[in-house]
Amino acid sequence: MRIAILGLGIVVACFGALWALQGFGVVGGSPMSNTTTWSIIGPITVVIGVAIAAWGARRRK
Repeated sequence: MRIAILGLGIVVACFGALWALQGFGVVGGSPMSNTTTWSIIGPITVVIGVAIAAWGARRRK
């Protein structure tokens, strides 16, 4: 279960990073590109993903 939570956190953080990059206009070709909404939601999602991953890594077996 610990590895699953850690993996979930990493996946959430990766999606957040992608959303942030799209919001900042680094990744183009999407309706999400250069949009302020995703520039805010993306980094928040990254922080949540990192927190989930850290919590999963610290859990005892």
